[in-house]
Amino acid sequence: MILALAATPAFAQDKYATIDVKTSTICDMCEKTIEGELIYEKGVKKVDVDLEKAIVRVDYDSAKTDAVKIRTAISKLGYMADDIPADEAAWNKLPACCKNEGCGKAPKAH
Repeated sequence: MILALAATPAFAQDKYATIDVKTSTICDMCEKTIEGELIYEKGVKKVDVDLEKAIVRVDYDSAKTDAVKIRTAISKLGYMADDIPADEAAWNKLPACCKNEGCGKAPKAH
C-alpha cells in the first residue's frame, strides 16, 4: 500500500505538458487579458506571456485539454495563436492598444 502511494505522484506528473504558442501580443493589456482569462480554461495550470518574444507559455494537464484547445481559446480572446487567426468578434472588442502595430490584425473573412 505504501509503495502504491509513493508511486502515485510520479504517475500524476506524467500527464502535465507545456506548450509555447506564437501570438499577436504587444502590450501589457494583451498580457493581462491572456493571463487573466486563459487560466480559467479547463486543464490550464499556468500561463505566462512573453511580450518580447510574443509567445504564450502554457502548462496544462494533458488529461483535461490539449494544444489545439489552448490555441483555440487564445484565438477566442482575440489573438492569433500559431496558425489559428484571431476571432474577429473578439479582436474587435480588444482595447485600441492591443490593435496597434498590426497586433492580431483583424482576421480576414473566409
